[in-house]
Amino acid sequence: MRDERAPFHRHLRVYEHRAHTVLELRGEIDLVSATEIGPLLDRFTGRPGARVVIDLGPVEFFDCSGLRLLHRARARVLDGGGQLYLVCAQPLTLRVLEATGLSRLLPAHPSLDAALARPGAASGSL
Repeated sequence: MRDERAPFHRHLRVYEHRAHTVLELRGEIDLVSATEIGPLLDRFTGRPGARVVIDLGPVEFFDCSGLRLLHRARARVLDGGGQLYLVCAQPLTLRVLEATGLSRLLPAHPSLDAALARPGAASGSL
């Protein structure tokens, strides 16, 4: 069951799902939006033991600024002893993740339920 929260930003919706904080990125994730989203992501990824899912499903455009957000989020969650899952099924974004090698560090799952269904499928648990 989802516990809906109001969006913090037009490019970010935050809600709880199965004891995880879901950070759903939306729209175009570029330099401008990443600058605005970064502090909000830091708020959730810097918590000790954070259990976070980043969902790229509603993303329409994703550039290197988005990659930096993901890499930073991963580092912050792992530094705090938490778990980070990534949801992404968009072929172009998956190709960017693969080409940069980020997919090895942060494997993508096709849906939220798929990400949370497999224990050990979090970033850093591989």
